[in-house]
Amino acid sequence: MPKSLPLSALGIMLFCNVAWAMNIVVSKIAVSTLGVPPLFYTVLRSATVVAVLFPLLLRGRPERLWLVLLIGFAITGGSFGLQFVGLQTASPSAVGVVNLSGAPLTVLFAIIFLGEEVRWRRGLGMALALGGVGLAIGAPSEAGDPVGLGFAFAGVLIGAFASVFVKRLEIGAVALQAWAGLASLGVMLPATLLLESGQIQSFAAAPLAVIGCVLFAGVVVSVGAHSAYFRLFQAHDANLVVPLTLLTPLLTIAFGTWLTGDTIHWPLIVGGTMALAGVAIIVIRPSRTISKPQLTRES
Repeated sequence: MPKSLPLSALGIMLFCNVAWAMNIVVSKIAVSTLGVPPLFYTVLRSATVVAVLFPLLLRGRPERLWLVLLIGFAITGGSFGLQFVGLQTASPSAVGVVNLSGAPLTVLFAIIFLGEEVRWRRGLGMALALGGVGLAIGAPSEAGDPVGLGFAFAGVLIGAFASVFVKRLEIGAVALQAWAGLASLGVMLPATLLLESGQIQSFAAAPLAVIGCVLFAGVVVSVGAHSAYFRLFQAHDANLVVPLTLLTPLLTIAFGTWLTGDTIHWPLIVGGTMALAGVAIIVIRPSRTISKPQLTRES
């Protein structure tokens, strides 16, 4: 394995980080500014992913299809649906910090279900990350009410739980997205019809803007950035690739401040710094039972 990444790989990772960070801001605009119901927005994103990756669904059913659909739904539609609900009232910057809890939660679930052994350094990283996220969620500020951030945290929790079992699936990362999109459609379409209203009105009020948000989320982020990231992970040492994903929360805060007028208060700064330091420790330390891409949360 090379001991450094070529410039082309660094450029691809910069694209991935920008896409993931910008997607939180774009999703905030969709469900808050444009008023698109969050579960309906999840349906539109999932439908876009399925449309783009439909040829992969024609190659035959994967083994243990029910498990692929269940885990796929949890790490995509279920997790993102809750995040979109949270973004109705929470700021992109705060949600970006909350997403940092994915790494320690994944390790925690690996301890419980896979017998992962964690020594004091990674234990310290888990404590720092969860403590920092807790500070960001619990402290009153203009970052959003704790309920909205609680929904975002619930989304991370579900995604982290499911990601622990991804290695048990005999399916490629991109193919998993195709089946996950199909599972998300099967669950979220009835959910939005039963629980939400105003779907058509929100789309009709600004169709081009909604389509732009959906295409960015489905094509650029879910298909483009995610696929590029996993290809880099296959070609280069994980210790070189995964730590670069820590740029995402910093970019999320920057984009949130620039595009949606987020106000950054000291609890978010201190909590985000603690969480970022904790996640850095976690992703750098080796793991016996979970692969490094599972420790990062792409939005």
